[in-house]
Amino acid sequence: MSFFSHYLRTSLVKRVMIGLLVGAAVGAGLWYASAAFGIKEQVQQVMRVFSPFGTVFISLLKMIVVPTVFFSLVRGASSLPLRKLGRAGGKIVGWYFASMCVSSLLGMGLALWINPGAGASLAGWQELAQHFGSQAQAIVHADGAKSLAEILENLLLDFFQNPFRALADGNFLGIIGFAILFGISIRLVIETTEDVTIHAAMQSLIVLCDACMLAVNRIIGMVMDYSPIGVFFLSASIFSVYGPAIIGPYITVLLGVASGILLLIFVVYPAVLALLLRQNPYRILGAVKDAMVLAFVTRSSAATLPVSIRVSEERLGVNRELASFALPLGATVNMDGVCIHLPMFAILAANMFGITLHFSDLALMMVTTVLAAVGAGGVPGGSLMLLFIILGTLGLAPTQIAVIVALAVGINPVLDMFETMGNVTGDLLCTYTVAAREGLTDGRGQRG
Repeated sequence: MSFFSHYLRTSLVKRVMIGLLVGAAVGAGLWYASAAFGIKEQVQQVMRVFSPFGTVFISLLKMIVVPTVFFSLVRGASSLPLRKLGRAGGKIVGWYFASMCVSSLLGMGLALWINPGAGASLAGWQELAQHFGSQAQAIVHADGAKSLAEILENLLLDFFQNPFRALADGNFLGIIGFAILFGISIRLVIETTEDVTIHAAMQSLIVLCDACMLAVNRIIGMVMDYSPIGVFFLSASIFSVYGPAIIGPYITVLLGVASGILLLIFVVYPAVLALLLRQNPYRILGAVKDAMVLAFVTRSSAATLPVSIRVSEERLGVNRELASFALPLGATVNMDGVCIHLPMFAILAANMFGITLHFSDLALMMVTTVLAAVGAGGVPGGSLMLLFIILGTLGLAPTQIAVIVALAVGINPVLDMFETMGNVTGDLLCTYTVAAREGLTDGRGQRG
């Protein structure tokens, strides 16, 4: 009991990193023994014992993807005060959406340039996939590039689909589309109905979504407590098959995501601020540095929110009402860092499993990245769950998706630091941009 209590008291980051490193050491030892002493069959038998414990963790993550995205989107969409948004509020929503699109494009471009996993042995990854289930088959898109009209048609057909069919088929775009429309419809009924009973019923639906999200978050907490154990077995399985060669893709993805987010914060954001506001963007970044550092350390947009609101009002001079509305909303829906993270793993998966990506695949991936990121905002480990959605758009088999998620789990705590900093910085700068353009700031940000 004392060991269990100590385990739970230890920070999750420390537990996951220990699981990753110890698992890597065990796996690398088995890989070396297999090569040096010719005991590959015995090592495979050990992996058959190890793999179920890692597979359970992957299955647990996959289990909570749909309820997390659905309830989060319904709750967020139904909570928007449409009548009170006004001009500034509407622009905030538009800026958040635009910033995620730009982040997704940046992440996609950087991933294609870095090309993580290029030259990897397909046979090795197929062998690894066998540890997570039946033999996976590499899926190569051979249907050629599609026209823009076909791309839009497919997106619309997937987005506006029978929600029950979407659940059965695993069509996440359909689930996302229904959740957003359902949430907005609840808010419209609340703001237009004169029937007290109907109004109360709609409010009860919002409360129900809140309760469901609390329950889902509790499940996520339990899954995260198991994650170090799952990471150990996943890491051991990966290193036992691929050995030290896996370190290359790990480092490439880590550096790619980190450099992409830093590029977004210190180059892209400043360029937009300088162009639109004619102000020194680095003074503005200096004014919000406290929130940026706290976001990096805590890995939580919600935990950083009080500091974000304070620096927005006191150092940037943003109108209090706008800051109080825009920043909590941004902590929930604006996921700029995640939009850079996800394409990197998608390109890694394409290289590792021999998938040829056409323009239509990249377009679908970008749209799905933006929409899915909204659905997991503020959820612990949300980017891990989103990998199932993004990789599903590539046509990967479940066992192949499991391999990529297994890779992501080990370095996710480090990536999460950069992601959260990118998310919070995006919230603050989008809010300040709208405030400055709408005359809702006293100019303190410009004065530094």
